[in-house]
Amino acid sequence: MSTWRRAAAQWLAWVVAAAVVLQLFFVLRIALMAWWNPASTSFERSQLWQHWQPTANTLAWRQQWVDYDQIAPAVKQAVLTAEDDTFTEHSGVQWQAIEKAWQRNQKAQAQAANSQRTPRVYGGSTITQQLAKNLLLSGERSLLRKGQELALTHALELLLDKCRILELYLNHAEWGRGIFGVQAAAQHYFGKSAHQLTRSEAARLAVMLPNPRYYESRPASPYLQARARTIAARMAGTAIP
Repeated sequence: MSTWRRAAAQWLAWVVAAAVVLQLFFVLRIALMAWWNPASTSFERSQLWQHWQPTANTLAWRQQWVDYDQIAPAVKQAVLTAEDDTFTEHSGVQWQAIEKAWQRNQKAQAQAANSQRTPRVYGGSTITQQLAKNLLLSGERSLLRKGQELALTHALELLLDKCRILELYLNHAEWGRGIFGVQAAAQHYFGKSAHQLTRSEAARLAVMLPNPRYYESRPASPYLQARARTIAARMAGTAIP
């Protein structure tokens, strides 16, 4: 029995040590991002296989980094209005928003069960949480991954300022199949640079964020157009860092 206990203790020690090393690795990467522009994120790398075109031997991928001051203020306002309108005020996590999203998802699942339709999933994540998930984590859904996301969210808020967090988010957000970052989105949808986007164009891109591939294939969606008008009317009151 003592041998078994020693083996179990050693195994547990290795697990704890591995977890600590992993957290230090994450923290170091986040600290480096204060001045280092990451070329890709964990989410983007997981999508690579979907964008490979074997017949042409090319990768259907568009992305180009642009600095914070080269992104139109309208884009920042629109995205924050649509996704996280208290971004400049909170410390990374909005617990009330998470609870509200959970309640709405429970209601949606109940309604879907009665109508035999796929339930709509509502999110309560802040911009910082979305960045933490896309930068360093896999797309799986579990309590362990959610806990890791929250830890990385706090690290991002501690080590980076709000401007940098938003800059990283806008340069790596998905806006369609193989379209990553606001510069690629501006060029793909409007044929212009990110700093030239108008309020209405910025609002339209912001509304696409929760489901970009869906709206890429449905540019005339009535919801997309109506929601974009709503965001454009509200965005003047949204503070940006």
